[in-house]
Amino acid sequence: MKKRVYLSLICTSILSANEITTPTVSVNETVTSEVVSNVSSEDIKSADLAEALSKNLPSISLIRRSGIANDILLRGQKRDNINVTIDGAKIYGACPNRMDPPTSHVLSNNVESVVVSEGPFDVENFGTLSGIVKVETKKPKKGVQGDINFNMGSFDYRKGSATVSGGNDFVRALVSVSTESSDQYEDGNGDTLYEQQKKQDITNTRRYSKDYEDMEAYEKSTLLTKLYFNLTDNQEINFSYTANRSDDVLYANTPMDALYDDSDIYTIGYKAVDLGAFSKELNIDYYYSKVDHPMATTYRNNGAMEMTNHMKSKMRGFKVKNSTEISESLLTYGIDLSKRTWEGEYYNKMNPYMGDSIPSTDTKNKALFAKFETQFGDLSVTTGVRYDDTEIETAGNQDDNDYDGFSGYIMSTYEANETTKYFAGIGKSMRVPDARELYLLTSAGGVTGTPDLDETKNYEIDLGFEKIIGNFTIKTKAFYSKLKDYIYLNTSNASNKFENIDAKIYGLDISGAYYATDEISIDYGLAYQRGKKDEAFDGQSDTDLADITPLKANIAFNYEYEKSKFSAEVVAAKSWSNYDEDNGEQALGGYGILNLKYNQELSKHFDITLGVDNVLDKTYAVSNSYADLTLISAGTTEAMLLNEPGRYAYFNLKFKF
Repeated sequence: MKKRVYLSLICTSILSANEITTPTVSVNETVTSEVVSNVSSEDIKSADLAEALSKNLPSISLIRRSGIANDILLRGQKRDNINVTIDGAKIYGACPNRMDPPTSHVLSNNVESVVVSEGPFDVENFGTLSGIVKVETKKPKKGVQGDINFNMGSFDYRKGSATVSGGNDFVRALVSVSTESSDQYEDGNGDTLYEQQKKQDITNTRRYSKDYEDMEAYEKSTLLTKLYFNLTDNQEINFSYTANRSDDVLYANTPMDALYDDSDIYTIGYKAVDLGAFSKELNIDYYYSKVDHPMATTYRNNGAMEMTNHMKSKMRGFKVKNSTEISESLLTYGIDLSKRTWEGEYYNKMNPYMGDSIPSTDTKNKALFAKFETQFGDLSVTTGVRYDDTEIETAGNQDDNDYDGFSGYIMSTYEANETTKYFAGIGKSMRVPDARELYLLTSAGGVTGTPDLDETKNYEIDLGFEKIIGNFTIKTKAFYSKLKDYIYLNTSNASNKFENIDAKIYGLDISGAYYATDEISIDYGLAYQRGKKDEAFDGQSDTDLADITPLKANIAFNYEYEKSKFSAEVVAAKSWSNYDEDNGEQALGGYGILNLKYNQELSKHFDITLGVDNVLDKTYAVSNSYADLTLISAGTTEAMLLNEPGRYAYFNLKFKF
């Protein structure tokens, strides 16, 4: 388990990662953020970043979609209610059923660190309603260095990856490649994905056919390239390209599987520091991302009814951000422009075009933002404001939409002494409906989307403190979020299933560590959320909000001595007692699993890692069945739950140079 390090302790190293020295600035959002660092070296079990985050942060829960390409919940929020950026770029999955969430388009072996910031305390990015996950990938360094990894695991998992980086004072470059594949995993009962379908008595036409019931769960290959130029001592330009190629990914509890999932991310960035009195730091960034994702019933018992839904997504963004020192304060301001295109169409063997699933839709956003950071003795204050103007234009028969509005926040931190900090923040954020929520159509032409949805607003307050007591650290955060016009799926509607509702989410999380000796430490974390609708839908009685995971706890024992590292972690959660049964959710049992990992440095160039996840081979599920996802079932009974993998043993050999 990677040690969670508060951003306030490592912000200097992050800001200087490009090898251009940026003046140290007090960043007040740090008290509401957590950093998972050294991801590429520590989380080597698989490429799945979502799984790595859910194991390390109690406020993040996993949404199990497959053997790979899983999704996350942050404080009970998912999809467009949270933001995910990769090196500052945004990529949106093409699948309306979340087969390819943003976290699936970057692999853990390429990730250096992840900053998770909860709440509406971000004005620099479009659509940060309830939190943002900032993924930072590896950066090239001077000299020549790299590593080669060979990984094997249960269920015939195989992975090979290699990274090489090098350069001098003027230019630096990095290339990273990987390939991996796996059979269907088995749950604690020894059931594969297909056997889980059989055991839950899924309708025969939805099951895998005899020719495919034993096929691999997925194949995946990636490429990451980066090129950095130091134009002068204080100016830098960088380029990056990321390619992801996934083939034949099985999604056992949904009607379709991914024939392939191809994505590309291109970025160009310019950075300069100390340009003059009006520019302490200037950043100019452009990115372009695209996803090609055909999903089909090819591997199911559907005979002549085989059908494909071919989805595509594109995203373009441009941002200019400048920081200016005013006395001992810092003013950051800029413009943020983006265009998101989403489209899809159905076809089958007999008909090359049955109709649109999402008519080609452009979401165009223009925004201005500003942030001011200042200090009054032991009290630091950050305020931020953002104005968004968004146009949504569709090629379909439905109406276009326009949205505009202000977001903003105030965050203050009081440093009572060297070992104690208190913080409080209040903010308002918003996000517009996406093309799926507005315009989604069924293969028969039915209208699932609701074209007149309002944007969602989040009014939130966060309170907490950090405390160091000898060798013990604790960080506690409590929050209350009032959601106005929250977009929610109503299964009682035959069409226009998405509605605006008012709701609230509140909760608490606690995290920290105990350093018993120089060799022994304990990390811990706990998170609890509760979500309620203000009123039940007409014809329904359930006011519980969906996707609100129950009490979850993580605790890890870590031992490091000379060239050896050992960790034993327990991840546990309470059973689901509050869930939205009217809209597809069901009771889930609690669980507690034990994971073990051992790393040994054999020499200057070689190290090995051995691990076992779910040591006791427990059978359990973490993902519920809210009808926001299209899941399969046995006739009219409850939707299929996908169990987590059973006991999983893995081995990794690394060669470093």
